[in-house]
Amino acid sequence: MNNLVIICSLILLLFLFLKVPVYISVLGASVVYFFCDPAINPMIFAQKVISGTEGLSLLAIPFFVAAGIFMNYTGVTERIMHFCEVMTSRMYGGLAQVNILLSTLMGGLSGSSLADAAMESKMLVPTMIENGFSLPFSAVITAASGMVVPLIPPGVGLIIYGVINNISIGKLFVAGIGPGIVLSITLMIFTRFYSKKRKFLPKRKDKITVKEKIEAFKPAFWPLMLPIIIIGGVRLGIFTASESGAVAIVYAILLGLCYHELTFHKFLAGCKEAAVTTSSIMLIIAAATAFSWILTKEQVPQHFSEWMVSVIHNKYVFLAMTNVFLIVVGMFIEGNASMIVLAPILAPVASSFGIDPIHFAMVYIFNCTIGAFTPPMGTLMFVVCGVTKCSTKDFIKEAIPFYLLFLLDMIVLTYIPQFSTFLVDLIY
Repeated sequence: MNNLVIICSLILLLFLFLKVPVYISVLGASVVYFFCDPAINPMIFAQKVISGTEGLSLLAIPFFVAAGIFMNYTGVTERIMHFCEVMTSRMYGGLAQVNILLSTLMGGLSGSSLADAAMESKMLVPTMIENGFSLPFSAVITAASGMVVPLIPPGVGLIIYGVINNISIGKLFVAGIGPGIVLSITLMIFTRFYSKKRKFLPKRKDKITVKEKIEAFKPAFWPLMLPIIIIGGVRLGIFTASESGAVAIVYAILLGLCYHELTFHKFLAGCKEAAVTTSSIMLIIAAATAFSWILTKEQVPQHFSEWMVSVIHNKYVFLAMTNVFLIVVGMFIEGNASMIVLAPILAPVASSFGIDPIHFAMVYIFNCTIGAFTPPMGTLMFVVCGVTKCSTKDFIKEAIPFYLLFLLDMIVLTYIPQFSTFLVDLIY
C-alpha cells in the first residue's frame, strides 16, 4: 500500500477522533493525497467531489428528509403516539413501550435516528418522569428505541450504504424490515421484564375494547400507510426508490392539508430545515466519493480482501471479527463516517466469503447503530443526554443491561441471515 494512503488514513482518523466535522475530516485527508502526489492532477479532486453529488439515487435523501420533517409539522407524530399509547396501556412500562413502538412506526417516516431521538426526548421523556420513571431510564430507552430507526425504511443509512456499495436501495428498504422488527420486539420484551422489576406498572388494568383500538387506529391509518406505499410502489414498478421520496413528500403535504395543520409558515420552516439537513449529508457523500476513489486507485479493498481470505478461512469467523471490529470503531467514530471509510473495504471481503450483500449490509448498519448508543462518541447518547439534561455517567450505568440485549440481537441477526433476506427473496 502507498505510504501516502496510510498517512491520509491516519489524518482522517485523527480528525474524526478530535470531533472535526465528518466532511471536513474526509476532505482534508483527500486533499493531502491529491496535492502531495505529483503524478495526479489535482483537478481530479474537484471532479470527484462534484460527481459524488450527481447520482440519481441520491435524490432519495433530500426527498425522504423533507418528507420526515413535514410529517412532524403536520400532526402525524401526535396521532401515531396516541395510537401507541392505547395499544401499550396494559403493558408494564407503558410509556417506555410507547417510546419503542413510536420509534418503530415513525422510523418509516423520519428516516433519521437522531431526529427521532431528539423528538421523543422532548415529547415523551418529561411525561415519563411525571409518571414515575427515572430520568436515566427514560433517556436510555429513548436512545435505545432510536436504534430501530436506521433499519426501518426509508432510513438514510440504508440509502448511503446502497449508494456507496452499489446495492439496490429498494432491496435494502425491504431487508431492513426484518431486523427492525426483531430489534423492536426484543426491546419491548426486555422492557416489559425490566419495568416489572422496577415496578413501572401498567397505565390501566381494564381490557382495551375493540372500539377504543379502532378509534385510536383511525387517525394513524393514513400516516402508517406511507412505508407500505413506498415499498409497494417500488416493487410494482410504479416508481423507483428515488422517486418514492417525491411521492412521500406529496403524501406528507396532503396529510397536512387534510388535517388543516400545515400552514404556509410551517411549510417554509420545513423547507429550510430539510435544506440544512440535506446539505450536511450531501457534503459527507461528496467528500466520501473523493476518498473512495483514492482507495479504489490504490486497490486497498482488493489487497485487504486477499489478506483477510488468506488469514481467515471461515465466513462465520469473519462475521464475528467484523462485529467486534465495527463495535470498537463505533465507540470512537460516528456511524456514517465509519460507513464511508470501511464499508467499501469490508463489503468486497464479505462477498469473497459468499456472504449475501444484503445480509452483510444489515449486519454493518446494525453495528453502526450500536456504536451510536455506545460511549465515548455515541451520537444517540449525546443527543438524548443533551436534550434531557441526563448526565452521561448515569446514562451509561443505566444502559449496561441494554448492551447485553443488543449483543444478543447482533448475534441473531449476524448468524441467521433469513431475518434480513427472507422478505427480499419473497418480494423480489
